[in-house]
Amino acid sequence: MADEAPFQLLHSELIHYIYKSADGENGRNITKLENMGFRVGQGLIERLTKDTARFKDELDIMKFVCKDFWTCVFKKQIDNLRTNHQGIYVLQDNKFRFLSHLSAGKQYLEHAPKYLAFTCGLVRGGLSSLGVKSIVTAEVSVMPSCKFQVMIQKM
Repeated sequence: MADEAPFQLLHSELIHYIYKSADGENGRNITKLENMGFRVGQGLIERLTKDTARFKDELDIMKFVCKDFWTCVFKKQIDNLRTNHQGIYVLQDNKFRFLSHLSAGKQYLEHAPKYLAFTCGLVRGGLSSLGVKSIVTAEVSVMPSCKFQVMIQKM
């Protein structure tokens, strides 16, 4: 995507703008950020896959997301991909770029969801463009490491 620093600054300003202009409803702000990420993810995955052969199955799609898509956005691959082979995938990033500028202290864990919402939407939008309906959630137990859980919805 863009250079790392401007992209991180844009992301931080986006969060600041949404939270400053909102009524204080955290859930609504998270939804706005995720919806923005969804649209960006759709467009980005379309550009990345325009010259790519069709994927065989959802595991191939998830591998593509972890390698190519993640590298395009965050300049590194996902550190770990796990699956239960029943439609649930866990993507672990040990040094997530949007959290790395926050302190590693536990006092900032409550702010982590607003820095992860855009990326949840980004992944969900990318998967949607590839024909995979999903629910993407994120959790942080130790900063700046995070896990994204992708639950594939069977149609």
